[in-house]
Amino acid sequence: MSKRFVGTIAVVLGGLAALSWARPANAQEWLKDRRFQNGAGYRAGDFELHPGIAAEIGYDSNWFLRSNKTGFVNSAPASPPEGAAVLRVTPSLNFNTSQSTQRTEGMAAGEGAVEQPKVNVNGGISGTYREFFASDSQLRDQRNMSANANLRLDILPGRPWGAALFGTYDRTIQPTFIGDPNLAFNRDDLGAGFEVVAQPNSGTLDWRLGYMFHTTLFEQTEGHPFDNLTHSVYTRGRWKFRPRTALLYDGALSFRNYSHPDGAVSPLHASTPVRARVGLTGLVTPRLSVLALAGYAATFYDTNGGRDLTVQQYDSVIGQLELKFFPTANPTAAQAADASLVLSSIAVGFLRDYQASYLGDFYGTDRGYLKVSYFFAGRALVSLEGGVGTIEYPTIFFNPPGNPPQQQNGPFTDIRADATLYSEYRFIDSFAINGTFRYTENFSNTSLPTAPPNTPNAGNGRYDMSWRRFEAYIGARWFM
Repeated sequence: MSKRFVGTIAVVLGGLAALSWARPANAQEWLKDRRFQNGAGYRAGDFELHPGIAAEIGYDSNWFLRSNKTGFVNSAPASPPEGAAVLRVTPSLNFNTSQSTQRTEGMAAGEGAVEQPKVNVNGGISGTYREFFASDSQLRDQRNMSANANLRLDILPGRPWGAALFGTYDRTIQPTFIGDPNLAFNRDDLGAGFEVVAQPNSGTLDWRLGYMFHTTLFEQTEGHPFDNLTHSVYTRGRWKFRPRTALLYDGALSFRNYSHPDGAVSPLHASTPVRARVGLTGLVTPRLSVLALAGYAATFYDTNGGRDLTVQQYDSVIGQLELKFFPTANPTAAQAADASLVLSSIAVGFLRDYQASYLGDFYGTDRGYLKVSYFFAGRALVSLEGGVGTIEYPTIFFNPPGNPPQQQNGPFTDIRADATLYSEYRFIDSFAINGTFRYTENFSNTSLPTAPPNTPNAGNGRYDMSWRRFEAYIGARWFM
């Protein structure tokens, strides 16, 4: 069995398990929330520009997500976990229309309340370059750059009727346990769409109907069979029946197709998934809020008229429950919109959902989590987030060329635990030092074969689904 073939199988059956809670979530902490990312900014006409750049030096104990056990193709002695020092450099730029400045200037000129602009623009772009320092040339060859970009245009915001246009781009770096960058599963995710917005009665009702498409394109040859395109029609609604409480609804109908499913090592099926949730959000007291959503989801994978017996369906309840406590009561908490501006909070919650998968059509997730964020006097930020949950895989099939699909493993469940601590101190309003510490472990008793039965020269190799990873970085950033 060739090294290239092993790499393809391993990523499909094990390496992409790292995407169960995907690597984009590992983006630098300040990039996840513009409230912490941006500074005062620069005024350029009707726009505010928020440039920034950060540099970090640190250590990654297991970039390839190899198993700590022995005797597997992705573990010692052949492929033991290897750590490396890493330099990360992250430039970024956010921009938005400067509404507050327009309103202030209008009121200062005696114009009273100024009409909101007809178009609001928000967008951003960032990228992270990684340089690896290690004795192993495979780790040194991992230097690469991930990227993210987004743009949103809100048309007639705040009016009874409006619309929005939006687009996103993400480049994700996804190595395999083999370590060869030419056999990685790096991918580009592109999305775009529009929505119509109705806000009668001064925003008491907020309803959105939209369309978006999303495509995933893998850069290396081994990933091309998993290229896919999804069209979605969705709706979201919010009805504020009390000053601090609102009913929520969201639902979506999607159409997902793969570009080259016949070339994949496991069966890939077109689907028409549907999902819907209804719930409640609001401030119970000035310091305590609740979010409760419950609904149902079903995948509707194409069974080829019932003849494809490898098809499996997700058909179950989904939902989220979260309680959030604000250590410092917000003086203007009587307005629901202001509650989201409180920077310090403690949240505990539970999320049940599913995701489309390249391994067994889908995987289900049940995860409990804790989030703590505290911002001291506008200078020191401490953020802690962690969780434990299950990743539930269905029966696994292989798709050997020229032969019917073959079952390789029955349903199994992994347990994923993760914790991230981020701290930052701002010496001035535009310069800060920070530290990031993250631990992730996938607990699994499952190993999967790296080739279908009776494959010539396949050997007895198996891929172990368990792995652990520790990351630690210290750095500095300048931002405006």
